[in-house]
Amino acid sequence: MRIVDSTYGSNEDGLIWGYRFSPERAAEPIGSDEGAAFVQAGAIADGGAEQGPQDFVWLHFSLANQGAERFMRRHLALPDGFYDALRSEVGSTRLELDDGALVAVVHDVLFDSTFDASDVGTTTLCIAPRLVVSARLRPLRSVDRLRADIRAGQRFRSPVELLGHLLRDQANVLGDILRKSTAQVDQIEDRLLAQRVAGDRKALGALRRTLVRLQRLLAPEPTALFRLLNRPPAWISREDVVDLRQAAEEFSTAIGDSAALVERVKLIQEELAALVNEQTSRTLFVLTVVTVLALPVNLVAGLFGMNVGGVPLGSSHHGFALVVMALVVLTAVLAWFSFRPRGD
Repeated sequence: MRIVDSTYGSNEDGLIWGYRFSPERAAEPIGSDEGAAFVQAGAIADGGAEQGPQDFVWLHFSLANQGAERFMRRHLALPDGFYDALRSEVGSTRLELDDGALVAVVHDVLFDSTFDASDVGTTTLCIAPRLVVSARLRPLRSVDRLRADIRAGQRFRSPVELLGHLLRDQANVLGDILRKSTAQVDQIEDRLLAQRVAGDRKALGALRRTLVRLQRLLAPEPTALFRLLNRPPAWISREDVVDLRQAAEEFSTAIGDSAALVERVKLIQEELAALVNEQTSRTLFVLTVVTVLALPVNLVAGLFGMNVGGVPLGSSHHGFALVVMALVVLTAVLAWFSFRPRGD
């Protein structure tokens, strides 16, 4: 799917985009002032006077803009755990309750990433009954896919359904990476069967490092989701619990496929190492055989090249032929010993 927007500017409040959702109509774009008015009017708690009881807003901020955190602290009543997560370094995925709201830290590859090991970014979210706030430093693929779906007219009944859709988009991004990685591994395996291994060890090492890092960052996510679903907050409906459970199952499947691909890469690396060791052993064997076969010639040449008296066959007219014949016979015997068939 082609992402419809490739610009990531924010306004003076750090807001990249904002949407107001309602069951009766498609999402409407809103600005930072409208989002703050929605929150301050009490729509988060009881639906407010102008908005319906099921209306909610999604505000997406850029942490590269210093005004983003200042605006959120001034106009949005967010828990302290959300601001602590903004300053945390890239670690494992988290999903926890804080002051009645869900605080999530999810990871994804960058929007323009070629799934290198370093192309992983973080989005921090706060989900309340009528509010979704997300903040990131760099654009991520899954978030932009979600925005593309919203602009295409997709509706959401609650903030938790929006979170579930984001997690499924994240699983789809991971699935795309796995498909590309699998195709690359298939090509390397074909070259391995043809014993053409030049450059494949380095490519496999980079691919395994990328997959392991993605797996380490994303693996805790289904566990965190299932832990939340066992004891969900009271404001999460049964439909939202089912939606989150499906997202967690899809993510578990993607992570299981990632673990299986990592094991496959590991086995191919071991096979490559064995093949390289076998080629090295063959080369050393050939060098050893050549050295052994040349040993009689070097030894005789050294003995007969000494300028001393009493050199045998020195006055014989057939001395050279006799020495050559002896060297040929001795070299043939050594060659037979070197290449003779051996038992197991």
